[in-house]
Amino acid sequence: MKQLFLICCALLMIQQANAQTLYHVSPSGNDTHAGNESRPIKTLSVAVSRAAKQKGQSVVILLHGGTYYLEKEITLNAENMACKSLQISAFNGEKVFISAGQPLSLKWKPYKNGIFSATVPAGISFERLYVNGQLQVLARYPNYDTSAKVFHGTAANAVERAAKWEHPENGYVHAIHASEWGGFHYRITGMKDGQPVLEGGWQNNRPNKMHATLRFVENNLQELDTIGEWYLDSKARLLYYYPPAGLSPADARIEVSRLKNSIILKGTPTQPVRNVSLKGLRFVHNERSFMDTKEQLLRSDWTIYRGGAVLFDGTENCSISNCEFAGLGGNAIMLSNYNYHDTIRECYIHDIGASAVCFIGDLKAVRSPNFRYEEFTLYDQLDKTSGPRSNNYPRECLVTNSLIHHVGEIEKQATGVEITVSSGITVSHNSIYHTPRAGLNIGDGCFGGHVLEYNDVFNTVLETGDHGAFNSWGRDRYWAPDRGYMDSITAAHPELVKLDAIRPVIIRNNRFRCDHGWDIDLDDGSSNYRIYKQCLPQWRFEAPGRL
Repeated sequence: MKQLFLICCALLMIQQANAQTLYHVSPSGNDTHAGNESRPIKTLSVAVSRAAKQKGQSVVILLHGGTYYLEKEITLNAENMACKSLQISAFNGEKVFISAGQPLSLKWKPYKNGIFSATVPAGISFERLYVNGQLQVLARYPNYDTSAKVFHGTAANAVERAAKWEHPENGYVHAIHASEWGGFHYRITGMKDGQPVLEGGWQNNRPNKMHATLRFVENNLQELDTIGEWYLDSKARLLYYYPPAGLSPADARIEVSRLKNSIILKGTPTQPVRNVSLKGLRFVHNERSFMDTKEQLLRSDWTIYRGGAVLFDGTENCSISNCEFAGLGGNAIMLSNYNYHDTIRECYIHDIGASAVCFIGDLKAVRSPNFRYEEFTLYDQLDKTSGPRSNNYPRECLVTNSLIHHVGEIEKQATGVEITVSSGITVSHNSIYHTPRAGLNIGDGCFGGHVLEYNDVFNTVLETGDHGAFNSWGRDRYWAPDRGYMDSITAAHPELVKLDAIRPVIIRNNRFRCDHGWDIDLDDGSSNYRIYKQCLPQWRFEAPGRL
């Protein structure tokens, strides 16, 4: 009898361990339904809220085909997540779109010169317009040119052109950095002395002037002069659109951007979100974020916006697999602060405004940090303890078997995979191409241990200069812009070089090609690298780093 009791207890424990809850969700469902296949829930947010409350359960949310428009970000907070694991996936491989936008039903009327106008609902504002699923062009000068190398068209007189607008406020100026180290973006706030007043320029951590010729301006009705362009007068609530011949706006599907982030996993190093997986989803319609790209990333050339269509911030054992990110205004995937053992696998990321995948640790985890190229800390004032101050950074994560192309469509300090203040990131078996700067970028030596292998990275540095298919910086705590001073302290104290770069970075078995720079660019003291078995013709190593 005792043996039978023990067997029953064991079976009960196994049953509880394997307990699983299913929720079906469909655009034709109802949020009052139980969530079974015959009576599905309607909105993803309601399904996630129910799932999070299933204590100790393994929960699967099955999304039936269709578009799920998010009114606000789906946020999973660790403190409110009682379930053991959560999978959000497409049902039977059906096409599931997670939209950060919203559909509009509008009454169009002719305006002039082939342009139509319509009144939009009160309280909405957007900078991305999609007609029948295709992104349209915000009115700009010069006009959009698919053959142009930079920004799809530039003009030296772009700012002067904006000075002639009747209402320039809320227009934008976009320009390449004067040294071609990325780009700048500015909002026009008004006019002074006949010139536009500009707010912005913080998207690059190496301040400089705008490039003299590589510029364009956008978001003004006076520039709406060609097919496919549009403009929103938010004050008058009027949307203007110049449709191609044969397309009736009244019969078209109109969708606009609304949110920058779609799904957020939010935890802490001590209480992370665990065991959440996203599978077979398509993320669309996310808003542009270039004016939010302002946080300095140590002494690299980068600033960052810690957001994306999917944002992991304080997670463990979470994954994104077989998902598509298409036509987004900002980053696709952002892993910010503490993230451990997360995986991005078999994803298709393309036509992205900023970067595809970013691993960005907490800068407070760095000892003796500096944030501008010209800043440095004297030897006597350096914290000489090896390694990080905390564990609030991505560690032991993987990006694999993914296809990434046409990133940095708006922001030019962008890449396929960005690694900053992280440790043990593996990037393997990916194809990355058509990028404005590097295809893979490591922003500092903190804290090494990365493995980059079997990647095919080509058609890079297409809109900027002085870079490579792979790029790294090594401006770590010992580094100083005065090379003589830096050489003297590293010669006397060679241990300084690896205080942050504590584990070697391994780069092996890749095919890198950059026809506009270097295939591998180890810049400004990049240290503790092991590079071998590459298929590439050229690379650059800038002293005083140490291999």
